[in-house]
Amino acid sequence: MSSNNREVEAARGPALGAADREVLKDVAHRAVRHGLAHGQPPGIDMSAYPAALHAVRSSFVTLKISGDLRGCVGSLEARYPLVEDVANNAFAAAFRDPRFAPLGEHEYRRVGISISLLSPAETMPCASEAELIAALQPGVDGLILEDGEGHRATFLPAVWQTLERPEEFIRQLKVKAGLAPHYWSATLRIRRYTTEHIS
Repeated sequence: MSSNNREVEAARGPALGAADREVLKDVAHRAVRHGLAHGQPPGIDMSAYPAALHAVRSSFVTLKISGDLRGCVGSLEARYPLVEDVANNAFAAAFRDPRFAPLGEHEYRRVGISISLLSPAETMPCASEAELIAALQPGVDGLILEDGEGHRATFLPAVWQTLERPEEFIRQLKVKAGLAPHYWSATLRIRRYTTEHIS
């Protein structure tokens, strides 16, 4: 393993086993149930969780009902222990996604919850949109696009399922960031990451 790969693995924290993944799924569901009962995210007792879930990592939590999006909130920068990040994002996806009304009890019985664990993002130095498109790994890369104040958006790798063409993936991401579809600037910053999906 190269030194760069070792650094990336260290930043991701210990590898998650099947038991750790099940714990995270339970944490997400309990966060939503706690929100339904108390209107706030649960407190997290870190001593109750295995070391692999103490690593500081970023995550996204997605809620769907019958295949339709019902909420998705996450963190692009790793700032909290993974178990805390998942709990907070699960609560926020259920109750604070501005695109949706807060989740109701009747909906929770039908909701599916999935978790995406993000790798550390790496900068993609691209001088043009064509160069960026050529460097993309469709179906693998999640992207973060930023330009100036207030223009920032991300697409998780799962978005490739609906935006299969790299050109459309990039242009819709720019629209999500509040930019024109064909916008390009020397100040545009692109970073990519991969995800580990838990559902």
